[in-house]
Amino acid sequence: MDPIAPIHSEDGPPENLAPLPVGSTVLETAILGRLDEDKAQDIVLIDLKGKSPMADTMIVASGRSHRHVGALADHLQRTLKEQGLGKVKVSGLPHCDWVLLDAGDVIVHLFRPEVRAFYNIEKIWSVDSGHRVDARPA
Repeated sequence: MDPIAPIHSEDGPPENLAPLPVGSTVLETAILGRLDEDKAQDIVLIDLKGKSPMADTMIVASGRSHRHVGALADHLQRTLKEQGLGKVKVSGLPHCDWVLLDAGDVIVHLFRPEVRAFYNIEKIWSVDSGHRVDARPA
């Protein structure tokens, strides 16, 4: 199985989310559903099982602006708390260029598009998401 699974692209989300990887959890489903409802862009799921002890899954998504990234983070926190899925540790507020949410088994990175292109976090896991262009000059 490909360790990275794009959920939707800038062309707009599908009516329903793409099928999740085998073994998906309630936590992953809640996060992906909330991000999709809040119109996060370029949602990508990276399977970390057997690659890193820090988490089982990493989810990377973009917001259109500082305000959108902050709202995505706030809504994720509220949703997970309301559904009883535990407390989330958050880093990167109030600037909202790059917000990291640690939900235990799932780590979520929320970026503004320019910041995401610069750091290209998907490449760190030796996976190219295909929709990103190298931000550095040749």
